Amino acid sequence: MLTDTPHHHLCTVTLLGNLVKKPDIRYKANPVVAVAELTLATHSRWFDKASKKFKEWTSYHTVKVIGGIVEQALIHADKGDIILLQGYLINSKQNNREIIHATYAQTYPKGYAQSVNQIHCSATICSDIKVVTTESNKELVELIVECQQSVFSTLSQQEHTFSVQRPVHIWGKQALYIAEHGQRNDQIMVDGKLSYLNNKNKSQFIEAQQAILLNKH
Repeated sequence: MLTDTPHHHLCTVTLLGNLVKKPDIRYKANPVVAVAELTLATHSRWFDKASKKFKEWTSYHTVKVIGGIVEQALIHADKGDIILLQGYLINSKQNNREIIHATYAQTYPKGYAQSVNQIHCSATICSDIKVVTTESNKELVELIVECQQSVFSTLSQQEHTFSVQRPVHIWGKQALYIAEHGQRNDQIMVDGKLSYLNNKNKSQFIEAQQAILLNKH
């Protein structure tokens, strides 16, 4: 039987792409911990039925890595290298940015590899559910989810609980189902890819490939 106990949510981001430039690696004192920031490019390609042509889009992800992973996987990484990483979404206090905190990273030599951009998360719907009609006269559902996570900080050596909110875009028949049956405070599972709004801050949003209502209050 489901109860209304506080939820700790799943939020996992997996990316495989190319380094845009050499990672910026610094060291914090007391204790000495390596901190790296990098920009990873992932590419998507699809066939556009309207123009009957293939189109491509590149997403640029800002990633922060802390601790031993930096020296194990990133110390010799350079522009163009292929990086596989896994992590979670976080709001960086620096410049009020929405970024990815990587808990795993591995570097591979320069070359071609098909990109991976996947996000899996369970979350709480924390906004009204809106049906939006696009310029091409297609309908999508837009909502905001809140994901509450508990993570261990390498810097403070303590576990911290924090929440992040991100918009979600849902298309197709599942969008109509969510719009009809979903409401604020429902629990939802979303699988999709991490995308960015075309605004000044390049804010993150989740483009859902699958969205499932888990329970209703």
